[in-house]
Amino acid sequence: MFVYKIDVLETLKESGYTTTRLRKEKLLGENAIQSLRKKEMVGIIALEKICSLLDMQPGNIIKYVEDVNK
Repeated sequence: MFVYKIDVLETLKESGYTTTRLRKEKLLGENAIQSLRKKEMVGIIALEKICSLLDMQPGNIIKYVEDVNK
């Protein structure tokens, strides 16, 4: 499964992208913002936008870890 390597919302905030700004400028949808709050994975389109906003590669944001519950 994929997990976040960073606190995405906090990193966005440090880069000047508050949740208010993300909503107002339609940079990320409400579902994506709520998923980030819950530490749940966002969709590929939202991940692509996050990479663009933070100037990062997906590997800087997420990582794969073995799911021990399988």
